[in-house]
Amino acid sequence: MQNTHLSALSAKHNVLDQRIHAETQRPLPDRLILAELKKQKLRIKEEMSR
Repeated sequence: MQNTHLSALSAKHNVLDQRIHAETQRPLPDRLILAELKKQKLRIKEEMSR
């Protein structure tokens, strides 16, 4: 069960990473969106490390 949870968190982390990358590639990246995505990514990373 825990392995499945970790896999799901890892997948979410990867999706957020892709979204952050896509946002930074735009001509005028939205800093608020980037900040929120990075916060979400950090929360997931912290949960994965527990």
